[in-house]
Amino acid sequence: MSGEFGFEKLCSEVAELSRNELKARLLHFQGRLKMDFTEAYLDSLALDKLRHILLAALAVDARKRA
Repeated sequence: MSGEFGFEKLCSEVAELSRNELKARLLHFQGRLKMDFTEAYLDSLALDKLRHILLAALAVDARKRA
């Protein structure tokens, strides 16, 4: 992810994901940041929270790779 444009693109991509897509991405996240969520926990969260968690994880992962 390079610069502000890369982050904006990442935000747009995450914003377009459905609840099921967000859950799948979080449950099977393959980045350097290790996450351990249950499906039941993710089901209890609002859609915006799921987006926020995934976006944060992707941003941290991109920063660690840079």
